[in-house]
Amino acid sequence: MPPKIPETAFAAVRRRPVLWALTAVTVLVLAGLLVLGGNIKRDGGQAGTPQAGTGQSGTGQPGDPPAAAPADDAGYRPAYHLTPDQHWMNDPQRPFFLDGLWHYYYLYNADYPEGNGTEWFHATSTDLVHWKNEGVAIPKFRNGLGDIETGSAVVDTEGTAGFGKGAVIAVLTQQHDGVQRQSLFYSTDKGYSFQAYGQNPVMENPGAEHWRDPRIIRDEATNQWLMLLAEGHKIGFYTSKDLKQWTYVSGFEQEGLGILECPDFFQMDVDGDPAKRTWVLAASANGSGEGRTTGVAYWTGSFDGKAFTPDGGHQWLDGGPDFYAAVTWDDPRLDDAQRKASRHAIGWMNNWTYARQLPTGDWYGSASVVRDIRLASDGGRPALVSSPTAALQSLEGEPVQVPGGSIGDGLALPVPDSGAFKADVELDRPADGTGEARLLLQSGGTTYATVGYDFAAGRAFVDRGGDAAAGGSGLADRADARGEYRQARSVDARPAGDSVRLTVYVDRSSVEVFVDGQALTSLVFPPAGPREVRLAADGAVSLRHGTVTPLAGIR
Repeated sequence: MPPKIPETAFAAVRRRPVLWALTAVTVLVLAGLLVLGGNIKRDGGQAGTPQAGTGQSGTGQPGDPPAAAPADDAGYRPAYHLTPDQHWMNDPQRPFFLDGLWHYYYLYNADYPEGNGTEWFHATSTDLVHWKNEGVAIPKFRNGLGDIETGSAVVDTEGTAGFGKGAVIAVLTQQHDGVQRQSLFYSTDKGYSFQAYGQNPVMENPGAEHWRDPRIIRDEATNQWLMLLAEGHKIGFYTSKDLKQWTYVSGFEQEGLGILECPDFFQMDVDGDPAKRTWVLAASANGSGEGRTTGVAYWTGSFDGKAFTPDGGHQWLDGGPDFYAAVTWDDPRLDDAQRKASRHAIGWMNNWTYARQLPTGDWYGSASVVRDIRLASDGGRPALVSSPTAALQSLEGEPVQVPGGSIGDGLALPVPDSGAFKADVELDRPADGTGEARLLLQSGGTTYATVGYDFAAGRAFVDRGGDAAAGGSGLADRADARGEYRQARSVDARPAGDSVRLTVYVDRSSVEVFVDGQALTSLVFPPAGPREVRLAADGAVSLRHGTVTPLAGIR
């Protein structure tokens, strides 16, 4: 939801050198090709984008690893995360695939910070890594019902809404004078522009304070549309045949997690077994009562076409402070078993407690990298496990090996000046089961963030207490925000073997950590100065293997 709603502020606000032996004509030709390639990349990275995990270019020919992101880009703007060109972004809207492109929308405020109200900004991608900003698809304040807030876009393959087969239908929240209603917009140009339905709103508010964020899926078992609405401490379930007339059928209530927002609902196969197919209900929530911050909670259970019944309490999709309003989706090009075995997910990389006090300058907000999620039991209760999506391999340059052995007094890692890289470290468990390893992210001689693993506790953690935001002026007058920002965050991660592997994606203002299927997503703002990374340890922790891989930019 957009930043204007105060009730939700706490619940939600090298290349290789060319050979000198070439002739002058050849040099000129190559130079022209390099310029052309650079123009293609600046135009959005769609043409010639490497295919995920193949090591080949978009033409199918073997390609060199991509160049690292430029080191001279100023500021905190990420190299490989989607951000608005300027102004404000927040909630992602679930992508859909149509005619060879992923279509993705995010809430955008071109008037921030002077003006209020969000609209839907459109971005497209062929690989869920390289994004092209297309412009505003649904502008705000046009129909007298308020701005354009979170909702769902679906491809109406059979034309059930009456706007033709294949029309893109968006059902979303509009808010006017504090009243939240659901409106319908339709697109007949494949999602690039939308028209307002003439009889909006399609759902009038029944008198509820919180009544927003419609999530719509197609329930093939009952041949109808299913909608979930965030209704305070409840998720409401509604059904429809035509995306216009909706009938309330049940509610899922949950206390202790603040105001629920941005629901999600999908089926997955536990351990990839279709005989263990189950439903997952998710919602963005407030975990302060559990020593957490805001994030994405989820439940597994059953669904009878009307009501969801959980099989236990909630779990959390990410243990970091900056993964909120997440959406998940599958790939329609895959078969049913593949679609139920794994899904994609992306979240808003921010936190309402301090989102407006961060030192990013003329842009605010970014999206996480796309990750893949599975439902695994590991012999116990099913839980969602996360890993970076394979398509991110298309950004990888030449990895630099870090020799194994005792960490001792510390090891310096060879990181690129760009500040955009992936670090993989595999740590051997000490014989006594205790000890701690820490990846120290440093800038100008200051450790601004620490990624670590505590063997005794079996926990991975991120601490950003030394970064530019933690000690900056933006949070100086906000004791609550400063405390929330400076608090270290951790997840339980106890791999079954005798080693632990940390995969750490570092960008110019973020860290995303993956360990044993768990994730920690965190904004970080390094102070000025040269970038360095050191691996340190307490106890007899040794490095089995390590690599540092530079990552290319997507802008």
